[in-house]
Amino acid sequence: MHVPGPVLPALNSQALLKGQTALVTGASSGIGRAIALALGAAGADVIVNYVASPADAEAVAEAIRSGGRRAMTVQADVANEEQVLAMFASAVREFGTVDILVSNAGRECNAPFHEMSVADWDAVINVNLRGAFLCARSAVREFLRRGARPGISVAAGKIIFTSSVHEIIPWAGHVNYAASKGGLMLLMKSLAQEVSDKRIRVNSIAPGAIRTPINTAAWSTPEAYADLMKLVPYKRIGEPDEVGRAAAWLASDFADYIVGATLVIDGGMTLYPGFESGG
Repeated sequence: MHVPGPVLPALNSQALLKGQTALVTGASSGIGRAIALALGAAGADVIVNYVASPADAEAVAEAIRSGGRRAMTVQADVANEEQVLAMFASAVREFGTVDILVSNAGRECNAPFHEMSVADWDAVINVNLRGAFLCARSAVREFLRRGARPGISVAAGKIIFTSSVHEIIPWAGHVNYAASKGGLMLLMKSLAQEVSDKRIRVNSIAPGAIRTPINTAAWSTPEAYADLMKLVPYKRIGEPDEVGRAAAWLASDFADYIVGATLVIDGGMTLYPGFESGG
């Protein structure tokens, strides 16, 4: 029996997410900011979550509004269950529903393993893994409550986690971060397995070396940049906008058959360039 595929929108960047609402956590700077702006440029209304930078978050929201879409800012610590519940309630109250969650908020607290404190371990795991769980749970609840929206998207809801190449590559001195991203990978896959029959698509993006404020030390001097390029076969750093555009496409109906996958955006870092000459 022939089952027809979905009716896709025209290949127009402003129509990719038209009529949809996206919630992006950690969206006041860096990769989260770029994703929020890209989703707005693709036609979505956007909830810009932040934890500590209201002016930066409002600047992102205003940029989205200037492009003709609606946007609001919401302060919430994604590791706090009550604040996450309140954030989603506010989003639904303001925009009617949420179609797309980009669980992007993340944290690093680096230390040699034998010197790492429980507080540093918990701080990273709570934001990067517990926060992803709490936000995804609220999103799934909203998708199930609302059901499909024919004419808006062929999926009932989309979740994209911002992971890292360190869901694949071990990272000495950053054990808490790598553990959180490895856990996030199986959270994503297990959730995708569980809810895909409800037409809920769950995927991740895994950036490598991206030019953001959090890793300025790795690219801001010629010496640091040269060292970084030893890890990147493509021999350039990635830009936040490149991650944003990929996230917008992954959230669109053009990616409707992509389920439970990690889209790696790394210039080849996961190709283990130390072995390019045979090791």
